[in-house]
Parts: sequence; C-alpha cells; structure tokens
Amino acid sequence: MGQSHNVVVRNNRAEYNVAGIEIENTQGADVYDNLATHNTGGILVFNMPNLPQPGFGTRVYNNRIIANNTENFAPEGTAVASVPAGSGVVINSNDRVEIFNNHVEDNQTANVIISSYFSAGFYTTASTADAFDPYPEGIFIYDNQFIGGGDSPDLLELQALRVAAFGINGRLPDVLWDGYVNTDKLVDGQVPAEARICVQNGTAQVVNVDGPNNYANVTTDMTAHQCALDKLPAIELDGAFFGGQ
Repeated sequence: MGQSHNVVVRNNRAEYNVAGIEIENTQGADVYDNLATHNTGGILVFNMPNLPQPGFGTRVYNNRIIANNTENFAPEGTAVASVPAGSGVVINSNDRVEIFNNHVEDNQTANVIISSYFSAGFYTTASTADAFDPYPEGIFIYDNQFIGGGDSPDLLELQALRVAAFGINGRLPDVLWDGYVNTDKLVDGQVPAEARICVQNGTAQVVNVDGPNNYANVTTDMTAHQCALDKLPAIELDGAFFGGQ
C-alpha cells in the first residue's frame, strides 16, 4: 500500500514474497489480523525518497509474523532488495510507528528491524530530495510475544556481530536498530522524547549495532529505550466503502 491515507490491511495471508505486507509512504495505517510467513520480510513499513507524500502513523498489531526466512529474490536496486532474509517487521525511515500485540517467531535475522535509509543499500545524496527524512523516529514496541529468531542472520556483518557479541550459540536480540539518529535534533546530546525508540515488552532487548561507526560500539543498553509514547488513534474508514455496513 503506497502513498495513501487512512488504510486498513487485515485478514490476509502473505507467503513466499520478498515483502509480505508493505506500507510505503502512507499516512495513517492499521495492519492487523494478518499472517505473514515464509517471506523475506514479514511486514514492512517504509518511507521512500523522491515521492510527493511522506509516510507516518502506522499501527502493526494482532498479527502472526512467523519464519520469514525466504532468500531475497528482488532485482538489485529495487526498494526491497536490501531486506535481509529472516526479517519479521522492518521499519525503514518511517515515523510514529506502533508494534504491539503481535506473535513474532523464528525470524532468523531479527524479529524487528529498525533502520534508517542509510542502511537500505541504495542511499545517495545526489538522488535524494533535500526534504526527505531518512531517520526512523517515534517508534513504540510493546506487549508482543517474541519467540526465537536472531539465530542465523542473513548478512555476513550481522553473523560476525552475533558471534562476537552473543557467542557461538547466541542470538541477536528481538529488536535490531542500525543506530542512526538525526544529530541536528539532539537536545543536550539526547534524542527528543517524541523521537525515541521506546520498548515496553518484557525481557525483549534492543541491540544498537552502531551502523554509523561500522559496528564499532554495539550495545544492548536499554536505558534510552525505557520510555513510552502517546498511542496512535485507530483508523476509521468511511462506511460507504462497505455499502454502509
């Protein structure tokens, strides 16, 4: 679903795609009661540059996102060509996204990936509009059931990171973040409250892989992520679309 307003995606089964379900440059979307399995990435919430409408305000909830480990077969240079196999939910350069009450299981790179456009594999300043915001901001993850995953990352860099940071039999934490922030917005060196990545999900951890410094300072320090954000409103559709029902 691209460049739309007030979207509901529900009651679907997405299987054996690169992108199971994708919300792109859309303002206001509820994605719920879906099954995404055996895709490269289960549910994607993306913002692409050089489009007239930026996206924000997506809720991903009550979905089953299981074993999305299919090898990426997208043509090189396309928007989803860099999605690693084994991605459950992927947020790229999108703002105000909630992920809650999902069952997310056995996605071998990570159950949730939060990334900037700089990690997308096709970023160039020459081809990107100045107004484009490449940073994911205002992400709230809570009350999901995470099982397994992170045990066999698709990318060589992440494989090496997993072993170095978590041991030969270890796994990457449920939430993998590339670590890019908009330094122009920092207040006393900190990300503003409304732009933070907040996690209230039991023992689930965030691993900041420190992409800006080539994975030099990988950390699972949760201090910055122990926060909450205002929750987004539900999407309401005009009854006329459904015959007034």
